Amino acid sequence: MSAAMLRVIGRWGLAALMLNGVIGSSVFGLPSVIAGKLGSASPWAWILAALGIGVVVACFAEVASRFGQAGGPYLYGRAAFGRLAGIEMGWVAYLVRLTAAATNANLFVIYLGEFWPATQAPLASRLVLAALIAPLAVVNYRGVAPGARLSGVLLLLKLVPLAFFVLAGLALVLPQATFAASQSIPGGHWLDAILLLVFAYGGFEAALIPLGEAKDPKRDAPFALFLTLGVCAVLYSLVQLVVLAALPDPAASQRPLAAAAREFLGPAGATLMATAGLLSVYGYLAGATVNVPRLTYAMAAEGDLPRPFAWIHPRFKTPAVSVVLYAVLVWLLAASGGFLSNLSLSAVSRLFTYGVVCAALPRLRTLDRIGQGGTPARFHLPGGELWATAGIGFALALATRMTRQEFGLMAVTLLLGLINWCWARSRRPSEETTP
Repeated sequence: MSAAMLRVIGRWGLAALMLNGVIGSSVFGLPSVIAGKLGSASPWAWILAALGIGVVVACFAEVASRFGQAGGPYLYGRAAFGRLAGIEMGWVAYLVRLTAAATNANLFVIYLGEFWPATQAPLASRLVLAALIAPLAVVNYRGVAPGARLSGVLLLLKLVPLAFFVLAGLALVLPQATFAASQSIPGGHWLDAILLLVFAYGGFEAALIPLGEAKDPKRDAPFALFLTLGVCAVLYSLVQLVVLAALPDPAASQRPLAAAAREFLGPAGATLMATAGLLSVYGYLAGATVNVPRLTYAMAAEGDLPRPFAWIHPRFKTPAVSVVLYAVLVWLLAASGGFLSNLSLSAVSRLFTYGVVCAALPRLRTLDRIGQGGTPARFHLPGGELWATAGIGFALALATRMTRQEFGLMAVTLLLGLINWCWARSRRPSEETTP
């Protein structure tokens, strides 16, 4: 499926794409939201969410280590449960990635307001969004290697100021900090907070989509998954702790890291973190523009979308039509929605993806036992069936917090997937994917 594309993404390049896919707007926008829901207990929510997502990540690690093609969760669902499940996964995964990118683009505009308040006006914000997305589309239209290199550079530019913020906050603020005593918090508030944090820890699955261009995908995917989870769990929890220690009312700030840095580093600190927020979001979008177009490419290459989406540019070796489509749709969604609305929709949508991939683990093992599993897993998760059950339970528990509007949009997405399946089935017999 990916024979016309170039395998140029190494182990650390894949890890950089994955870290960029996870660390985006959430660490700069969510600390105030989670503090508003849980108060001084909010750092624990990041840890609990990491444990829950860790179960899902472990399942992804085994499943991903079977495959060397582009497609990610779409490919895994198709191989485990058939063509319909794969198409539904593809539609939901694309919805997740579009809303996540729109969320990050919205936060870019919010943080730009620290320097240029006029950009908060409706027309100005839409022009900023266009100027943000178009160059990334051009870079990725011209080649995956430049896109991956840009993602790596932007990752370093976001991690350095975040690490400085944490270290300076722990040294200057935490020793003198006093925290309010934790009040009794209803269980529903915890579930709502952790549901939002699924967004913060999510995005790792997007970096699995372009594995058709990775040098050794079956070996490198598990490494990148576990490294990303560990880095993010430590970083996120410490950022929340510093924000709590620095701000008397962290829930009141729209730009909590910039506000916290102003408290212990002065105006220069606020400027540094606002700049870091812009770079973080841009890095996220750079990684996403590498990853996500490979989903529509993979679906079209399997015959599940119209063939033009699988067109490879003869010179640049990129899925050019899919790159342009993704850029246009992200701009439209960002221009029509806000940060929290896109964030919540992205968080609940990916629960479907996580649940299905967890369920794919025991299903693929069953296919192995009957000789229909294709290539065996490079990484074998001890007690995998138990991990899969726990991951499915985690996704189902959080799904109970979906609103009617979110449930309705998910239902529409699945209906579109069903229509897509009927169209694809009418064109040619089903050809199930094998690892």
